[in-house]
Amino acid sequence: MDDFLSWLEGGPLAEAIRGTAYLYPLLGSIHIIGIALLIGPAAAFDLRLLGLGRQQLRVTTVAGYLLPLSRIGFMIAAVTGILMFLPSATLIAERGSAPWKLGLLLFAGLNVLIFHRRTYRTVSDWDLARSAPAPAQTAAVISLTASTGVTVAGSLLAYT
Repeated sequence: MDDFLSWLEGGPLAEAIRGTAYLYPLLGSIHIIGIALLIGPAAAFDLRLLGLGRQQLRVTTVAGYLLPLSRIGFMIAAVTGILMFLPSATLIAERGSAPWKLGLLLFAGLNVLIFHRRTYRTVSDWDLARSAPAPAQTAAVISLTASTGVTVAGSLLAYT
């Protein structure tokens, strides 16, 4: 694994990021914007699943407006996160918070996959009038918790 991480650090893209003034902080700023676009709309959707606005907004309406923004945010955050990882891959991988961030990212992704492949398929049964079923509410709690954990662990990458 160390050889692979060293190879990443020595690549031309990593060298360009390290060698270009202000590129790393610019990537960090764009990364934060991506995180905001990912987590903000997703959190609002999760809160709808937990019952907020149940009588006013259909789940499908909320999903139609908010989840495309989250997808864009995910792409921005993923690309900039990888680019920020490259110049210091070995150092970042050794941080105690790195496995937490990666594990929570994978857990969040699995939660999204299960939600959309199973639970959301029955949304017509609980779109407006009824409470979301327990699996949808559980997915919302997992989403909110995992995104908070990823954010905290990501912030700690700079320190621990």
